[in-house]
Amino acid sequence: MKVLLIGGTGTISMAITKQLVETGHEVWLLNRGNRSDALSDKVKTIVADINDEEAVKEKLGAMTFDVVCEFIGFVKAQLERDYRLFAGRTKQYMYISSASAYQKPVANYRINEGTPLANPYWEYSRNKIECEEYLMKLYREEGFPITIIRPSHTYDERSIPLGVHGNKGSWQVVKRMLEGKPVIVHGDGTSLWTMTHNSDFAKGFIGLMNNVHAIGEAFQITSDESLTWNQIYQSIADALGVKWTPYYVASSFLDAASDYDFNGSLIGDKANSVVFDNSKLKRAVPDFVATVRFDQGVKMAVDYVLAHPEYQQEDPEFDVWCDRVMEALEQAKAAIFTK
Repeated sequence: MKVLLIGGTGTISMAITKQLVETGHEVWLLNRGNRSDALSDKVKTIVADINDEEAVKEKLGAMTFDVVCEFIGFVKAQLERDYRLFAGRTKQYMYISSASAYQKPVANYRINEGTPLANPYWEYSRNKIECEEYLMKLYREEGFPITIIRPSHTYDERSIPLGVHGNKGSWQVVKRMLEGKPVIVHGDGTSLWTMTHNSDFAKGFIGLMNNVHAIGEAFQITSDESLTWNQIYQSIADALGVKWTPYYVASSFLDAASDYDFNGSLIGDKANSVVFDNSKLKRAVPDFVATVRFDQGVKMAVDYVLAHPEYQQEDPEFDVWCDRVMEALEQAKAAIFTK
């Protein structure tokens, strides 16, 4: 296959890029070339800002592709641009949406592609829904060969995945664990969640490429492993070799007591128990199976981040906020029991 990835170096797309190269496909990336050092010399790059439509059109020339994959499209206007650029250039256009677009609050913890799309809590998810609706309209009315992909919480070795963190990533929470400080966990840590290693996601995604059963369809790609948040944090602590001290806080309180977007990322996503049914994906890609168990994947992530200081971005503001939240709740408890 001749494949064009718009982006191609992010958490999800990097694994896809690597696996496509390893299996002998012709891989092109369209991006600004900021992370070319992480790529195989077999990858061909069109260096351009996708938002500069005329420049991209000029660089594409008469090129055509079997598959075009959009990883950095977040609003409808970006997909309208892609349609102008790639209609007639590709046999399949694959769009990364989000499993956060599924109905919240959940009516059934078991999620499949037939679950309604509706998320009043998170603008990010509503924008993804609008993008999906636009693409399905193009498929129905214009025959534009689209495939919609809904990932959930996908991670790689460059970041340790968890629930409550600040705007600079997860390292500050990891640092608190290493220092023996309590760590905020939303709710009581018993809701179910799914973590998917990017190498597993890539297997499902590539299986849908150039696949006649994928045209005009939406697929979720996740691991089949379900974990509580307590199990997730415990696995991280085990990988770090430290004792984990949870401090449980209601998601609604976290949202009300901060400027962080916990209304979207928690109430509209991670605070809900979800278990993904990947039957549709497995019918289209019969050999798909996620093989990286979370405790294995997070150990790889922990080892990598600890060995690479550039991924240890500190967030002192978030650290102070955590302490203030816990102090306020402890004072509230004390006030209730004061006679």
